[in-house]
Amino acid sequence: MRNKALKELKVLLVEDEENLAKLLKNAIGDSFYRFTIAKDGNDGFDKFQELSPDIIITDIMMPSSTGLEMAKRIRTEDSDIPIIILSAFSETDKFLDAIDVGVIKYFIKPFDPDELLDYISSVAPKLGTKVVELCDGFTFNKTKGSLYKNNRFVSLSKNELKFFSLLVESKDNTVDDSTIKILLWAEEVNDERLRAFIKRLRAKTSKELIKNLKGLGYQACFSDN
Repeated sequence: MRNKALKELKVLLVEDEENLAKLLKNAIGDSFYRFTIAKDGNDGFDKFQELSPDIIITDIMMPSSTGLEMAKRIRTEDSDIPIIILSAFSETDKFLDAIDVGVIKYFIKPFDPDELLDYISSVAPKLGTKVVELCDGFTFNKTKGSLYKNNRFVSLSKNELKFFSLLVESKDNTVDDSTIKILLWAEEVNDERLRAFIKRLRAKTSKELIKNLKGLGYQACFSDN
């Protein structure tokens, strides 16, 4: 039985060989929460920024931008995301370049897709990603503290992210006004300021996403509710 942790992972495959990309998606794609394909390094970097994947699998030799060039760009924004290299090359200099950009594994083509899946299964628990499905097409990545609408990143302030994290962690429990005020503001604030904060956040996200239980507090709206 495959590791259940795989179902929480968003995987980005960067591969210019269309047949290989389709083969891998058909062979292992259904094991993950989401499996996205990019056609080259530039496309891969764009999708990395757009989708915030949990792990990246990339070929080295590709048009426009190589896998290693893309990996170097990604490392300027995320120093921790696991990167797996696929390559037909086994030269020492390629291995050294891969080590320099923090690649965690190097697969030489041709390889068995099950070997790749087994390796990802072995590291999945360490990634610890928890993707929570919310109402109205929203998801919240608890590990990264990021909100997405239909897979697109939603930019939130520090306090807004704190608030969402609190609601997600509380899930079926209502978070009262006093708890929210203490978490978000160092100084004492009144009810009007809290209501204005919630109103702005709903305008930025969705009226359906934050439930107000009159006299009790607030809850996030989960897709399974």
